[in-house]
Amino acid sequence: MTPTAPRIPTACLALADGTVFYGQGFGATGVTTAELCFNTAMSGYQEIMTDPSYAGQIVTFTFPHVGNVGVNPDDDETQDPVAEGMVVKWMPTEPSNWRAAQRLGDWLAARGRIAIGGIDTRRLTRAIRQQGAPHVALAHDPEGKFDIAALVEKARGFAGLTGVDLARGVTCAQSYRWDEMRWAWPEGYRRQTEAKHKVVAIDYGAKRNILRCLASAGCDVTVLPATATAEDVLALEPDGVFLSNGPGDPAATGAYAVPMIRGVLDRNLPLFGICLGHQMLALALGARTVKMNHGHHGANHPVKEIETGKVEITSMNHGFAVDSQTLPTGVLETHVSLFDGSNCGIRMADRPVFSVQHHPEASPGPQDSFYLFERFAQSMESVRA
Repeated sequence: MTPTAPRIPTACLALADGTVFYGQGFGATGVTTAELCFNTAMSGYQEIMTDPSYAGQIVTFTFPHVGNVGVNPDDDETQDPVAEGMVVKWMPTEPSNWRAAQRLGDWLAARGRIAIGGIDTRRLTRAIRQQGAPHVALAHDPEGKFDIAALVEKARGFAGLTGVDLARGVTCAQSYRWDEMRWAWPEGYRRQTEAKHKVVAIDYGAKRNILRCLASAGCDVTVLPATATAEDVLALEPDGVFLSNGPGDPAATGAYAVPMIRGVLDRNLPLFGICLGHQMLALALGARTVKMNHGHHGANHPVKEIETGKVEITSMNHGFAVDSQTLPTGVLETHVSLFDGSNCGIRMADRPVFSVQHHPEASPGPQDSFYLFERFAQSMESVRA
């Protein structure tokens, strides 16, 4: 019997400290540099890869089986993958789900995203937790030819995310209306035909399922680009304003977003923010944000609502956080992470203005926090009454 020749590595991941992981490449070929994070979700890899909040990042999936349900058009959170690349334990198998329309590798290749399999993701995750989110270079070459020294230098040359405004790169080019609601069996995505509240949503990298949740809560949604001014927002005469999730340093995006938010606050309109929107609302109110060691990325994060003591299991995706010690008088902390005590929510004491760090749209993840969309709708109803 002829022995099988060993498989040569066709991909490698080089960290800025000189550590190199070898594996098998899939998806696109080439080289990309980014910040490396890990995500602990057991499902939803397509939603994660298409979440605009992952701009500038490569995602390590701690769950070993990624790609086994393929991909399909319904699960995209935006038109194309935004995460720079993917790191997984096992190479993807043939998809085995009735909804699959394409293989994960083919989908990534067609959209120019590099992936590597066969990596010891436990070791890599421990390194991220201990050292902080590292800067890395990910390379895929079917012939296995790598200039390791050059890749390490590329990783060291990556500028990082601190001080970087990434929202401009993922926001919409122009305003548009949104009426698609949450997916429901057997109809799929239905249309909102009986909206009660006129909402302007600012797109800093908005996930589609957030907009669907707003529509399902009875909102007629108009989406504006991240650079919209307070005058642009108020000209639409909304009942409420929504601040979306997004990537990058909130302080950098806040250079143009904070004046808009303060202009809206001056009109006493109901306002709701998620993730980056939460952080920028805090900045507009006078608080500060900080870069986290390795961030929160997953679908199993316990968050406590302080006023009720209720614990929600939530979806998280953020590398910056609001410093709760800097919240001004009149701004209350409403939610905290039970993992590390970091801030996960705020509200104004005297106005219908609130925000959360976690993702109540649950795509992917649990739906414990969907009530926040209904709370936003109720606040608009109360103001109108």
